[in-house]
Amino acid sequence: MGHATATFNGRIIAETDTYEFVEGNVYFPPSSLDNSVFTPSTHTTFCPWKGTASYYDVSVGGQQAKDAAWFYANTITDRASGLKDHVAFYKAKVEVKAE
Repeated sequence: MGHATATFNGRIIAETDTYEFVEGNVYFPPSSLDNSVFTPSTHTTFCPWKGTASYYDVSVGGQQAKDAAWFYANTITDRASGLKDHVAFYKAKVEVKAE
């Protein structure tokens, strides 16, 4: 597995050498996040095989991206268990690169 970064407003907000890649999205482990830029959102969505996704707003240098990141605190299938608490980003809001 290669290296992955997530960047918002010129700042790396997540970086790791171990990640999950599912449905075209990089899921970053919680330990790879710069927690100072994430604020919990009230927004949620549901995936029939992953479960309920909770969202974060991302703020850097006075710019905010609402509901830019999501994670599954409780996955509902064995197939999704590796995604638990990992964070993915909307590519239209946060630049994600994976090698």
